[in-house]
Amino acid sequence: MLARLRGFRSIHSTPRLTKFSLRPPKTVDVEFDNGSAFNLSAEFLRIHSPAADSKVRSFGGEKVIFGRRHVGIMSAEPIGNYGVRIVFDDLHKTGIYTWDYFYHLGSNKFTLMRNYIKTLRKHGLSRDPPRRK
Repeated sequence: MLARLRGFRSIHSTPRLTKFSLRPPKTVDVEFDNGSAFNLSAEFLRIHSPAADSKVRSFGGEKVIFGRRHVGIMSAEPIGNYGVRIVFDDLHKTGIYTWDYFYHLGSNKFTLMRNYIKTLRKHGLSRDPPRRK
């Protein structure tokens, strides 16, 4: 029985991270043992921050981060053996990105970005930062 459960778990578990490359200020590259490789932009990572306080604005109950097209990555700090904390140049630094979360983001990158852009349009918002007055 235990052998079956181990086999079941390995079939449905996230592939293991084999490479993490920070390419400041704009991208992170991640590779996994199943051959998957993803290039994730700073903007994409920032808008999908797993942090609770990621400078979110609420529109009709829908939480939206906007104006982050030009955000950059300043650094990435290892957190145990399961993820990193990314420090962005807008001073956001509380989200911990696990390897599993990187895999989820990379595997769903185009759908997530398309949905994000639709949400921005729905609320009349932009990926570009607001103009300073």
